[in-house]
Amino acid sequence: MAAVSRRDHLVETALSLFYREGFHATGIDRILSEAGVAKMTLYNHFRSKEDLIVATLQLRDEQFRTWLMETGEKKAKKPHKRLLALFDAIEEHVSRRDFSGCMFVNAAAEYAPRKDPIHKVAANHKKLLLDYITGLAKEAGAKKSPDLARQLLVLIDGALVSAQVSGPGESVKAARQVARGLIDRAVGKS
Repeated sequence: MAAVSRRDHLVETALSLFYREGFHATGIDRILSEAGVAKMTLYNHFRSKEDLIVATLQLRDEQFRTWLMETGEKKAKKPHKRLLALFDAIEEHVSRRDFSGCMFVNAAAEYAPRKDPIHKVAANHKKLLLDYITGLAKEAGAKKSPDLARQLLVLIDGALVSAQVSGPGESVKAARQVARGLIDRAVGKS
């Protein structure tokens, strides 16, 4: 196995464990054992567990945002419909058997100080989502696109947290209903 692919395997293994079991609860020895790599491999690529966590969050950000955008674009072609399709994607996400909440909300909770590098990566993920949703809102011709985007992201985050705490149930459906009204008013569809 090449050094780069060992690194990638280590990051993917850590991502899976951190997502399922939490950051503080998952020890380095467990990650190394699960990945089948030596401690030296870890320290050849990362100075600390925290650096590994940052790498896992960056990978998760890339994977999740790519998936969310592609899923939304497959479900709807018009920008105002893609805004609502975000909630279809989130409903699909929370219905997965391996759903363990929003990895970025979980990271921000476990690494609460805003200056912590892990918290910063989590916050950046939310900023990138907000930028994407703002772009969709602008394409849709929404009045006050940044405000609409922030409202929709709050609904998405609320649905994710509610689904994590209470199960998938009705949280995304309720968020979608509120989002529909916000989107329709913002783009003049009411």
